[in-house]
Amino acid sequence: MTMPVQILVVDDDETMRDSCSQILSKTQCHVKVAETGNKALEFMKKEYFDIVLLDLKMPGLSGMEVLKSIKQDNPETIVIVITGYATVDSAVEAMKSGAYDFLPKPFAPEELRVIVRRAIEKRKLTLENLFLQEELKKTLELDNLIGKSKAMEGINELVRKVGPTDSTVLITGESGTGKELVARAIHTYSLRKKMPFVTVDCSTLVENLFESELFGHVKGSFTGAIAMKHGRLELANGGTVFFDEIGNIGITVQAKLLRAIQEREITKVGSTQAIKIDVRIIAATNKNIRQAVQEGTFREDLFYRLSVVPIHLPPLRERKDDIPLLADYFLRKYNNKRKKSIKGISEKALKALMDYDWPGNVRELENAIERAVVLTNNAFIEPFDLYYYGLSTEVETFKEKTLADVEREHIEKTLKMFNGHKQKTAEVLGIDRKTLRIKMKKYGIDS
Repeated sequence: MTMPVQILVVDDDETMRDSCSQILSKTQCHVKVAETGNKALEFMKKEYFDIVLLDLKMPGLSGMEVLKSIKQDNPETIVIVITGYATVDSAVEAMKSGAYDFLPKPFAPEELRVIVRRAIEKRKLTLENLFLQEELKKTLELDNLIGKSKAMEGINELVRKVGPTDSTVLITGESGTGKELVARAIHTYSLRKKMPFVTVDCSTLVENLFESELFGHVKGSFTGAIAMKHGRLELANGGTVFFDEIGNIGITVQAKLLRAIQEREITKVGSTQAIKIDVRIIAATNKNIRQAVQEGTFREDLFYRLSVVPIHLPPLRERKDDIPLLADYFLRKYNNKRKKSIKGISEKALKALMDYDWPGNVRELENAIERAVVLTNNAFIEPFDLYYYGLSTEVETFKEKTLADVEREHIEKTLKMFNGHKQKTAEVLGIDRKTLRIKMKKYGIDS
């Protein structure tokens, strides 16, 4: 599922160039040759190469100079030095300058294939490590697509059908309905499941940095670009890219994204090198994209490119049959996470959950259960534990209390639960620390 490895052979000996090209072409590599160092650097300004086989002794620009130039401009490119004048000193100098390995002439075809295979594996590991640094891998439990409603049964069936294909998918639905979860399920059912799943959150990226985040940039391409950056599309090569809230990207970036999808290649900001990519695209939005197309804020050609297979997630209020299953799942999840042993949810509490309309959908339900698990001292979650959430009005002891009283007591109880740790308290309450401080001051809660 990955693109052929791009290799550049740089040697002034025509026989050596031809031999390397023939040997490596049989290993599903795309090989280009250059007879001089200057020619090699010209190629590298226009194209991207994963591996460079470089002769040290050449007329004009020496191999050592070419090596240093490559590692300065393309530090992630793997350089294997080849020469008929191998010495300990030249090998040490080349390795210090960034060469991956040293192959003395003459060499057998299998020796070349072995060292290139090792270099390809190193390149793969390098990109995987970069991906891990960019975003911690999330594990997917397919059981998370919980639901017995007809809507969820249909979505589960569609996910299983579309997963093994390479079709682009557009997932629509309100915030909190689980669009990313569905995207991850599709990836898990795909042939790319062992490759990266990379998320691009279009709602949080600043417009002028979006292109850099997506395609990457070279050092010095703009103020603040102090080092080369690999874009999300490159990090996901061979895997899946998930564009969350894609309706937020601007027209200019839409055009460049469309070209990348159509041409299957990208160019870093500040560079002219084309980098081949092989990724599957899944997008999601809570906006009406068809309306955005009519209003001219979203490209029609990109919309049709993305929505080959559309999947709509209904809001939780339209599939209330799923609430008991979801609530039970979240109870088990947070029992384990918070080291609690709550046995279940009482009938009255479950009725309160079923009667509520859940404007925040599944995400809001999960937050409500987590807070109840954290705060309750009972064997079962009761309506009292959900009162702060506005789900219960049946508890007599609360009828004479104002909303302010309830909020104050809830904040105090949560602070006590976390020994006064404001950051953790704010996270569980679903507010930021500044809002928490304001409320604490309002209610005279000691810090």
